[in-house]
Amino acid sequence: MGITSAIFGCSGLSLTQEERDFYNEVQPWGFILFGRNVDTPEQVATLVADLKSCVSHNDVPILIDQEGGRVRRLRPPHWEAYPAGEVFGQHYKHDKIRGLRFAWLQSRLMAADLRKLGVNVDCLPVLDVPISGSHDVIGDRAYGDEPVIVSNIGQAACEGLLCGGVLPVIKHIPGHGRAGVDSHKDLPLVTASIQELEKSDFEPFKRLNNMPLAMTAHVVYTDIDPDNPATTSTKVIKDVIRDYIGFDGLLMCDDLSMHALKGTFEERTAASFEAGCDVVLHCNGDLAEMRPIAASSPQLSGDALRRAIQATDLFANIEPCDEASLREEFRSLCDDETYGKDPTEAGR
Repeated sequence: MGITSAIFGCSGLSLTQEERDFYNEVQPWGFILFGRNVDTPEQVATLVADLKSCVSHNDVPILIDQEGGRVRRLRPPHWEAYPAGEVFGQHYKHDKIRGLRFAWLQSRLMAADLRKLGVNVDCLPVLDVPISGSHDVIGDRAYGDEPVIVSNIGQAACEGLLCGGVLPVIKHIPGHGRAGVDSHKDLPLVTASIQELEKSDFEPFKRLNNMPLAMTAHVVYTDIDPDNPATTSTKVIKDVIRDYIGFDGLLMCDDLSMHALKGTFEERTAASFEAGCDVVLHCNGDLAEMRPIAASSPQLSGDALRRAIQATDLFANIEPCDEASLREEFRSLCDDETYGKDPTEAGR
């Protein structure tokens, strides 16, 4: 049985029979979890095991958005209160080594949390470089506003996940930082020249182009393709992501149910594959939307299959660690509230 080039969500804390039957029929490449799917560690582990049992292929990717800060699906009291990405940038500006260590520690501990549940892909790091006046949909999720800082901290975050056998997803390629609107609700138009984009937005992705997975931005770059967002733009995917950035990992689109995209779900799906995406992603767990997406998605083959295998082969690369010691070190950095802040703000 072939593997459908799609990643799907599910509706709740456990699978319905209709969902089981659908997944068994279409054999999606992977699944993604959201807050609606999370209660206790035991419940999540059971749900993940059930999702994996619905498909016949091995090494099923189970994705989650566990960035820290406001974007974290696993929350206290069962999981650590991980901070947002900007915290690492603040530390980095005061002490580069400390900032990188902090970012690595968080990702390594996140990987430990996720592997205990059977989750093996984290949609992290955010490599977007925000500019003044851009929408706060990225905001404090970004490591900073300088490409070198974003690149270096992003690299540390990736390495922490990979050491724990969890695949990172670099996002939102080739850059969401200039977007003036939230692509969950509207289609952002970025009018910067390609020269500006190459100097800033594209740079972190270029530096991390050897990572196994990437997620597209639902953003129009008018100097490259004024008619289509990156997700459905052959020019952006071929000329920028594959050629200029040099990314040869598995490319997934951002969520097809976001309002930045227009058209039916069949049309969105077909346009994403025609542009060069390897896999499509649908997150909201609505079977009525998933069915036409599955029907419009090809089976994994060719370069997409090669990239998928290249990625999942990395699941086995788990380096042992003393989790208790790492967690103690991590918490000591979190507790140092004045470190990384402007000294004039320390007493406020």
